[in-house]
Amino acid sequence: MSFKKVTLAGGGVLGSQIAYQTAYKGFDVTIWLRSPESVERAKEKIERLHGIYLKSIDAMAASEGVDPRTFCRGLVKDQKNFSGMSQEEADLLKANADDAYNNIKYVTDMDEAFGNADLVIEAMAENPRAKIEFYKELAGHLPEKTILATNSSTMLPSTFAEYTGRPEKYLALHFANEIWRMNTAEVMGHEGTDPGAYKAVSEFAGQIGMVPLELHKEQPGYILNSMLVPFLNAAQALYANDVADPETIDKTWMLATGAPTGPFRILDIVGLPTAYNIVMNNPEATSDPDSTAAKIAVKLKEKIDAGKTGINAGEGFYKYK
Repeated sequence: MSFKKVTLAGGGVLGSQIAYQTAYKGFDVTIWLRSPESVERAKEKIERLHGIYLKSIDAMAASEGVDPRTFCRGLVKDQKNFSGMSQEEADLLKANADDAYNNIKYVTDMDEAFGNADLVIEAMAENPRAKIEFYKELAGHLPEKTILATNSSTMLPSTFAEYTGRPEKYLALHFANEIWRMNTAEVMGHEGTDPGAYKAVSEFAGQIGMVPLELHKEQPGYILNSMLVPFLNAAQALYANDVADPETIDKTWMLATGAPTGPFRILDIVGLPTAYNIVMNNPEATSDPDSTAAKIAVKLKEKIDAGKTGINAGEGFYKYK
């Protein structure tokens, strides 16, 4: 089973990255969005990614050998044997980036977006009710051949499989942020996922420059977020309970561990709406205003309401413009 036409449902932080990377690797890519306003926001993200890819390719070409500061594993054909890049090779990769930028389609009509898709990747907000309603609506627009994957950060595919109309062709495909550099793709099925669909999605991940990481069973948060989310929650708890400010918390982590990035910089990359949706899935966030979860939600909502949603907005906990 091979895919040619791939549709992303949602053009947010990761949806736009998955779409661009998939198009960069030569697939026919469509992004489905709910409104013309969403289309414009997605186009802005794709334009930003186009610039990042071009600059990243130039930086790799200008480096001698493999420079970990500039090497983007997801952009090259042979990650294991990469030893440097000529300008001719760089020009070919930049042409791929230009093709991706010019050929991605933005669609609001569901039949047009999904009616002939080989693979649909749902990359919508971490809101279980919204996902269920979307899957119910989507089911009537998909052809029999289509495999459906979710990029949900923390939710299990078994939670939603029955609503998709194709539980045997439904599973999770989870990407890390900045996928052109952090090129992991976690593949996680549920008990009813067909092994053929699982294999096809895992192979697709490799075809778009990712390293497929196959999980043997369902796990909330997969591998990455099972470790990352508690770390980010701990940092947010320190902030919400007035122990220290984000800059000091980040500085502490970076100086003490040698990490290049602190938790609040990571939250800006992830996007504060995603962090907010995750914390709101904790019942204490709405039932106990004195709980740490509720305090975190308040802090994040203040930023979001001010338009400071993260790196894509130019400001989150830090400024990027």
